[in-house]
This record gives sequence, structure tokens and C-alpha cells, in this order.
Amino acid sequence: MTASVSNQPGAAVALFISDLHLQPAHPRTTQAFLDFLREQARRVQQLYLLGDLFEYWAGDDDLETPYNREIAEAIRQVSESGVQVFWIAGNRDFLAGEGFAQAAGLTMLPDPSVITVGGRRLAIAHGDAQCTDDLAYMEFRAQVRQPQWQAQFLALPLAQRKAIIAGVRKESQEEQRHKSMEIMDVNPAAVTALFDTTATTTLIHGHTHRPARHHSGDGATARTRYVLPDWEYDVKAQRGGWIAIDADGAIRRFGHDGQELAD
Repeated sequence: MTASVSNQPGAAVALFISDLHLQPAHPRTTQAFLDFLREQARRVQQLYLLGDLFEYWAGDDDLETPYNREIAEAIRQVSESGVQVFWIAGNRDFLAGEGFAQAAGLTMLPDPSVITVGGRRLAIAHGDAQCTDDLAYMEFRAQVRQPQWQAQFLALPLAQRKAIIAGVRKESQEEQRHKSMEIMDVNPAAVTALFDTTATTTLIHGHTHRPARHHSGDGATARTRYVLPDWEYDVKAQRGGWIAIDADGAIRRFGHDGQELAD
């Protein structure tokens, strides 16, 4: 799917965020997101949520949980204000379906997607599909993304699903303690393949929690990869931020305090 926006030069027309891992146990992070929706998202034409908005998503029937309903309604308010909201699923919330999309007033996009913003054509993704060095995770990902597996899992009682997810999260946290950062980062060849298959020279993704701007090549071979930060406001060393694209195609990065970052 391709989406495009236009506006006056120098003004942000689209914002990109990912990896907020929203949960009731993180009230400051939750409030930071609600503030972002109210103070930043309503000023642009498009908002892109690139995965792991939630710490986990057990199924759309969990919308009855007050916390999840509050988040969905807050996003819907942004949509109803005239902002187009787009969603790419992450490794924590890939079970979000049409029920959630309708409740939040957003459009779901495939991973990866190619969009056009401010005249700039670029690719967007969550980023986990490019972490190909983590063989155990890639095997797990292939299994849980199968429609048949998802249908069987979603047929289980909600409480049972949450218990299973809690067990998987605990196991994953333990495994990550023994994995190197390199294994959990994107694989250069996988990133190159993504650039090639999408025929783009700009990529925005999240997942790795290693925010940065990576540039390679010159001239016609130049490629730039932007990595979004994760959000964590319930700790002393707060993290967060977003990427903005202006009407003239300029890309800018912002930190957790809303200040623009120098590249």
C-alpha cells in the first residue's frame, strides 16, 4: 500500500513511533504517549505506529480491558481529528486484528510497506524480520505468523492466552541475557535485501531499541536507515522519541524530551 501527503515546506506532515511497550505497570510511559497524541500527532497529516505499541496483545477481545480500551480510544480521537493513522504489527502485538483497527480508527499495513511522504519514497517496517542472525527467534516468528497457528491460539480462552504469553515473555527475557547485541540487531544483508526488494533508498524501522541514523554509499547508491527509539519514561534515564518528515521530504529525529537531535 502506498500513502502520500503534502503540505507547506518546513512543517512536519508525518510522525513515526515504535516500541512503546505500553502496559499499566508503566504509567509515565503511558502518559507520555497520551501527551504525544494530544500535543504532536494532531498537528500532522499522518501518524505511523511501527510495532510493539503494546507490551503484548492477546487478541482483540482484550479490548474490554479498560487500559487497552483507553489506548485505542486515544488513537481514535487522533484519527477523528483528521489524521490518518497507520499500523505495522510488531513482535509483541502481531495478534492485533480488525477489531482493534476499527476501535482505534487506524489502517493496518503489511510489513514492510512502501509509502510516499513529502515527495520522498521510503520503506517502513517493524524490523524484527531483518534480525536473521537470531535463528531461534526467526523460527518462532515463522510459526506464530501462520494464520492456522493464530486461529488456534485465539480460540483459547483469553485468560489462558495471557498465561501462555506471560510464560513466553519470561522465557524470552532469560534467553536475551545470553544473546549478544549483534545477534539481536538487524542483519546487514537482510537490510540490503529489503532496500533492493522495495526499490527504496530510505528505511525507517524500530524493534532493536538502538536509535540511530545509518548512512552508506554515495550518489545514486546512497542509502539511509533510521532506527526508532523505544520508550521508557518510568526510569531515571528516560528514553523515547520519534521521527518526523516535513512537507519538503526532510527527515528529523526527536528525543524523549521533544528536542530535535543532531545527525
